[in-house]
Amino acid sequence: MPKTWLVTGASSGLGLEMARQLLAKGEKLVATTRRSDTLSDLQQQYGESLDVVVLDLVDTAGIQTAIESVFKRHERIDVVVSNAGYGLFGAAEELTNAQIDQQIATNLTGSIHLIRAVLPHLRRQGGGRILQVSSEGGQIAYPSFSLYHATKWGIEGFVESVAQEVAPFGITFIIAEPGPTATNFGSNLVQADAMDVYAETPAGDVRRMINDGSFVLKGDATRTVAAMIAAAESAAPPLRLTLGSTAYLSITQALSTRLAALGAQQDVANAADRQDL
Repeated sequence: MPKTWLVTGASSGLGLEMARQLLAKGEKLVATTRRSDTLSDLQQQYGESLDVVVLDLVDTAGIQTAIESVFKRHERIDVVVSNAGYGLFGAAEELTNAQIDQQIATNLTGSIHLIRAVLPHLRRQGGGRILQVSSEGGQIAYPSFSLYHATKWGIEGFVESVAQEVAPFGITFIIAEPGPTATNFGSNLVQADAMDVYAETPAGDVRRMINDGSFVLKGDATRTVAAMIAAAESAAPPLRLTLGSTAYLSITQALSTRLAALGAQQDVANAADRQDL
């Protein structure tokens, strides 16, 4: 029996690839986009199997209204994929207040409100699965992606906490952490105006790599999405799903470095305890 999936940000990148794969395998799909015409080709091909919903994640009230409507139209939503988001690039000092607010509103606050909106419905239907698309950038950090990392580290902490809250209701989570993947993420990257003072710094180095195409994208979008779908369909998926050799190596190195630094602080940590216990 086909499952019903809800995928946000389905008009481009990994979201569009997921929409194509799910529909091709006979699943039912509720796909959110910011413009109603962006999935017209898939709508024509798959008809009633595709329900397109116009939604912008910065519209908090709109999220609640859209989710209420979706669950009224569909008997059950088996998997919710919180995918919508984009990258903001620039050293922290280069970013504008408006750019910062928009990045947080879309990637972090929007994802939080989406998850909060679906939880009551998943509880009432007896469970479900939420796949939050994060990034290797939820575990590591590159220069010039500080606000992007802030949203990804933030949503991972939120999900890890909420997963414990709703586990008794049969609601489970997956945090997908792809590495650099060949999608249109780069073309949708919002770049702050460069400051000359950062030209010969690590921030400037990464800017040049982005602009000259030397930032290597090893990840394959088709394979990455297929792995996400397989995890969402499995009986016992991991909380964190690392995707791509770049992500695996960078996250391994980051965690190993942090663990070594933590181990070196054991005596200092213990000395901060109360002495009367």
